[in-house]
Formats: sequence, structure tokens, C-alpha cells
Amino acid sequence: MSSTTAVHSSLGLGAIRPWIMALRPKTLSAAVVPVIVGSALVKHEGLPVLWWVSVCALMASVFIQIGTNLVNDAIDFKKGADTANRIGPQRVTQSGLLTYKQVMIGAGLCFAIAFAFGIPLVIQGGWPIVVIGLASLVLGYAYTGGPFPLAYLGLGDLFVILFFGLIAVGGTFFLHTHALTVSALVAGLQVGCLATVLIAINNFRDSPEDGKVGKRTLAVRFGPQFARLEILILTAVPFLLGTYWARFGPLNAGLLPILGVPLARRILTGVFKNDPSPLYNKFLAMAGALQLIFGMGLALGLVSSLGL
Repeated sequence: MSSTTAVHSSLGLGAIRPWIMALRPKTLSAAVVPVIVGSALVKHEGLPVLWWVSVCALMASVFIQIGTNLVNDAIDFKKGADTANRIGPQRVTQSGLLTYKQVMIGAGLCFAIAFAFGIPLVIQGGWPIVVIGLASLVLGYAYTGGPFPLAYLGLGDLFVILFFGLIAVGGTFFLHTHALTVSALVAGLQVGCLATVLIAINNFRDSPEDGKVGKRTLAVRFGPQFARLEILILTAVPFLLGTYWARFGPLNAGLLPILGVPLARRILTGVFKNDPSPLYNKFLAMAGALQLIFGMGLALGLVSSLGL
């Protein structure tokens, strides 16, 4: 054994790497951006941002998404949706890097951590947060697990736009203000649409294999042209909603996210010119970057006093 191999083994890097793959770090912007935007909207309203609330909300959101990703990895393999023929990134259960039991235990641990971070949020926000928190945990598992898996029924897109957009942004805002505004819903819809672009690209890429095992995503149900149109609409709506901020302010919140337009154009050009292939893994990573650029632009626009 070489010295490098020995060092890696002693540090346990070989054991950690499959878990890093399983949590799908390129998609975690979907959990991070809503909390940042919700907190920025609180600041825009002239109210103090309770950073412990934002941190707890962020950690709960991230661990719910990681838990959902792990359940998806394990159950898709068990149901035959992930095979050696898949064109997406390597999945740890299908490739044998981790066992089904290990991945499901990891998912349960992530949901438990999310629950723990949710306890102070419940104390802060009351019964609405109880409802949101329990629904998030249950549906995180039900995304691919249980008797009515959302992803297999074509409801995964709706789940993402609601829970990683409207509810995540609105919930963060509510925890600080105990109120919900039109601005919070608009910001939530913008963020949620871009989070759903990730799922739509993922499902379009996997549609040839998903259709063979009864995973009836929207791309499988309605075909390639619908899938492309869905991605186009989900990408365009957040930018079009920038007119709300141009009308009601702050103007910067409508202008700064435009920095993401060139990347959005590249994604859409690629999706419309190419059939599902490993190239879509690149588009998926680009979609995650787009949500991050758009979300940070929106957040900076909300708190900016530059008067652009």
C-alpha cells in the first residue's frame, strides 16, 4: 500500500466519498436559496433578521433535501428505476457503494436532524410550522417511498415548487414576521420554479429508463416536447416575475437576477437541441448554478440601497 493510499484509508476518505455522492451537492441550492431569499425579504421589510431562526431553517431544509435524495437513491434502485444503463450520475445503491439498508438509515438520520432543528422553529412559529414541518418530513419520504410515491405519479414537480419555493420562502418570512405577504409568495414562486427546473431536467434525462419501470414522471406521461416546454416555462417565469419588483419595488430585486439570463439561455438551448443523454448532467449542474445566481441576485436586490 502506498503512503498516499494509507493516508486516505486512515482518514476514512474512501468511506466518506459515497455519502458525498449520495447527498447530491450540486442540487442543494434548492434548499439553501429559499432561506436566503426569505431572510433578505425580512430585511427589506425593515425588520430584524433573527439569525438563529434562519440558521435553523437552513439546516432543516438542507437535511430534508438530503434525506429525500437518499430515499430516492435507495428506492429507485429497489424498484428498478436505477440500472447499469442509466445515463445520469452514479447512484451509490445501484453501484453497490452503499447498501440499501445503509442509505435508508442515513435518510432516517437526516430526517431526525431536520426534526431536531425544527423544534426551536415550532416554538418560534407555532402550529403553522408544525404543519409545514411534519408535511415536509412525510413528503420527503413519500417523494419516492410509500404506497403513493409522488415522483412515480408525476407529482414530484408540484412537491418541489411548493416545498422548496412557496413554503420554504414563505415559511422563513413567517417565522420572522408571523405574517405572509404577496411579496413573499412572489419570491417563493420565483425560487420554486428554478428549483423545479432541476427536477424537470433530471426527469427528462431519465425518461427513457423511467418509462420502462412505471415511473410516470411528467416527462414520461407527456413526452419530450412537453418536457422541453415545462423546462422553458419554469425557467422563464422567475424572470418575468421580475416585473413585480419593478412595479412595487425594490427595483434592484427585478434587475440583479437578470445576471442569470445568459446561463438560462445556455440551458434552454442545450435542452431544445439535444435528446436525453449524459450531456444533461451538465445541464443539471448549470440549473443549480442558475438558481444560485438568480437567488443571490434576488436577495441582494431586496436588501440593496443602491437605488439602481
